[in-house]
This record gives sequence, structure tokens and C-alpha cells, in this order.
Amino acid sequence: MTVRERTEQWERECLSPHACRACESRGRARPVEECPMRTAFQRDVDRVVHSKAFRRLMHKTQVFLSPEGDHYRTRMTHTLEVSRIARTMARGLGLNEDLTEAAALGHDLGHTPFGHAGERALSEIMPGGFEHNVQSVRVVERLENGGAGLNLTWEVRNAILCHTGEGRAATLEGRLLKLADRIAYINHDIDDAIRAQILTPMDIPVALSQVLGFTHGARIDTLVGDVIRESRGTGEIRQSEPCRKAMDELREFLFEAVYRNPVAKGEEHKAQDMLHRLFAYYRADPDRLPGEFQDIRWSEGEDRAVCDYIAGMTDQYAVEQFADLAIPKAWSVK
Repeated sequence: MTVRERTEQWERECLSPHACRACESRGRARPVEECPMRTAFQRDVDRVVHSKAFRRLMHKTQVFLSPEGDHYRTRMTHTLEVSRIARTMARGLGLNEDLTEAAALGHDLGHTPFGHAGERALSEIMPGGFEHNVQSVRVVERLENGGAGLNLTWEVRNAILCHTGEGRAATLEGRLLKLADRIAYINHDIDDAIRAQILTPMDIPVALSQVLGFTHGARIDTLVGDVIRESRGTGEIRQSEPCRKAMDELREFLFEAVYRNPVAKGEEHKAQDMLHRLFAYYRADPDRLPGEFQDIRWSEGEDRAVCDYIAGMTDQYAVEQFADLAIPKAWSVK
């Protein structure tokens, strides 16, 4: 018996009846030979972590654009926090931690530079709009690995697609991801806003803190424990009504106090204008797109190719490209 087969046997014997077992996966778009060491979902974790799109997350905005300081979240640290929260809940419910981790690590691969400000900009430009969860699936199916994609399992791709919006993932692990994402960003965005002096701990409504806790760690413990208690044995992912209501109200508080705060978001219009200008430039001169996007240009259209290129940029790379295209260079004799 191989290491993978022993793991699959353990999953059959020990996971919840509601869990998705690796040996029951619907498989990949392109079948591959089984790995003797790793299950299908463990293999997906590795494929995501070793991808270029995953590495770029460390230079993409979470909430604050180009913050001065080493301790603000980036899209990478957000992803890692989501992964840890999701795995803890999956473990508490006897669900498949490997599937949960693979989906969590891949859920934001398609996010734009400059966070949701960049997403709004591309949604305004692209015919049919732009959604980062849909783009994340496109990254793993089409853009990575020289156009071959990562060839992830169906369950991981489904969970990535459904981690936000109205979609409902087919697996409990995927439904868990949607909640883990929200728990993570609500709490770490409070932490970053306090660090940026946009908020103080006393600004958080006391009634919400009395339900969820008065510290970053206490709130996460409360919400994670609540999901485990409410969901165990039900075949669903649930929250108690007090925790669900308090979390929703805390999210609304963040929209008013942070996400729409002119101090925190004062530079976003510049980032959005930059992406509009970059899109217009490459749309007018698509021959300037890198070679790997020329194939997309001819097969799926220029708008699609330009969108894929810009969505994959890091914040700094987008700034550099804009400067290169829009700002005159000093003249010198060599």
C-alpha cells in the first residue's frame, strides 16, 4: 500500500460522512497518473503554492494601498489566514482539510492589483464585467503553466468559484471556505485599520464585542467555535443567529468606518484611473502585450487578453508599466 493509499484509507475510515474524500473526487479535466505519495487534493495544494500567481499575491493590496510598514496584510497574508481558519473549522467538523486548504490557497489567485478598487475598475471596463472569483478559476484553468493551467480537481475549482457571490459550492469544504474568507478579512481588516489609526478598539460597537469578543483572537475563536458547534453532524455549514447577526453588523460597520473612509481610500481613484489608462493603452496597441497573451488575443479577443494581463499584475508592476508608458524618460547621450 502506497502512502497515498494509506491516506485515502484513513479518510474513508475517519472523516465525517459529509466530507469529500479524495478518492471520490470527480477528477481533473485532463487525467493524470496517480501520485504514490499525495492524494489528489494534497497534490492540488502543491500545484497552487508552486504557481506564479500565488507568488504574486505577496505584492497585491488587501485593503490599504502601499502602506508604510511591514505588518499590514497583503493578498498573500490574507490567503494564509483564510487557509488556517478554514482548516481549523474543517478539522473540527471532520471534513477534508486538504481540499479545504487547496481551495483556500487558490481562492484569490485571480485578484487584481490594488484590491477591490482594481476589481471595480476592470469590472467597469470589461464587457460583461469582472469578478475575481471567476478570474481565479480562469487562472488555474487557462493562464498558469504556459496556458495549460494547473489542472486542479473539480472540487477545488468549484470551491474557488463559489467562495464569494451567490454561488453555493458542491462540497461542505467549499461552503466552509466562503465563511472562512469572511471571518478572516473582517477581523484582520479591523487589526490593520487600528494599526493605521483609522480605528481605535473603542470604536467597535460594544454590543458586537460583547457577542464576539474584544480582541482579534477572541473574535476569531468565537466565530470558528460557533461554526463548529452549529454545523457538527448536520451536513450543512451554519452559524448561530447571534454570531451571524453580530458578524454581519460588524461587516457593515467596517464598510462605513474603513472601506468607504476617505482617509483610508483617498488614493484609490488614482489606482483605478491608472488601470483604465493601462487598459486603453494595450487595447489600442495589443502588439505590446507579452507573448503568452498573444495566443489569448487571437483565440478569445483583445479585451480578454488585456484584462488577463492587467489582472495578473502586482501593484508595483502596474505602477512601473504605467510610468514606462506615460511618463517621459530623461534624455541622455550614451
